[in-house]
Amino acid sequence: MKFLCKIGLILAVLVAPLAVSANEEEAGGRVALEQFASDLHTYQATFRQRVLDSEGEVQDENTGSMWLSRPSLFRWEYGGDFPELIVADGNRVWIYDISLEQVTVKEQGSLANDSPLSILTDLSLLDEQFEVRDLGVDDGLAYVELRSVMEEAEFDRVLLGIRGNALELMAMEDTFGLRTEIHILESQRNPEISAELFAFEPPPGVDVVGDIGLDDTLLDGEEAE
Repeated sequence: MKFLCKIGLILAVLVAPLAVSANEEEAGGRVALEQFASDLHTYQATFRQRVLDSEGEVQDENTGSMWLSRPSLFRWEYGGDFPELIVADGNRVWIYDISLEQVTVKEQGSLANDSPLSILTDLSLLDEQFEVRDLGVDDGLAYVELRSVMEEAEFDRVLLGIRGNALELMAMEDTFGLRTEIHILESQRNPEISAELFAFEPPPGVDVVGDIGLDDTLLDGEEAE
């Protein structure tokens, strides 16, 4: 799953934290993150994503779009040769692999509690789910590093880069050394977003797998009618 497992090299700040002064620390990534999240209700952006292995070799590169609506709705679209759609409707997350004609559905609350997107939709989770390290400011970009306190976290560490009140970078590294960078290309705060974007119904004829109380026809790999 691209959304949960993937985002050249993650910035050197992940390996060697930036050297910052005390004043920069005070006005660094933590403050920038809180400013970004302040009065944020909806969010829309296009992005470029690269996935690299532990040797720094590019394994995947793609572009896409995302929409967020607090507190728990998001839509994530990937284009390219292997298009994918991910929709969180507040109760479930739907992952639609268009090429495979398969939909995977999971309970939202148990799927991505340690995901960076859970922070963007609910900043109150920050200190509850992460150890937060303020890395200060470098070349106008304020950085904050997050390490999950959960034993079976999806990611070993996460880096967020913010300029002004705009998110520019989400970088993630998992326990296997797979590193993902998402660079925000264009974004808009608090746009009007149709509720229909956060609803999903499996297209006719696709395989649907999952076990969280859907109709029996949508479980265990049976086809949607």
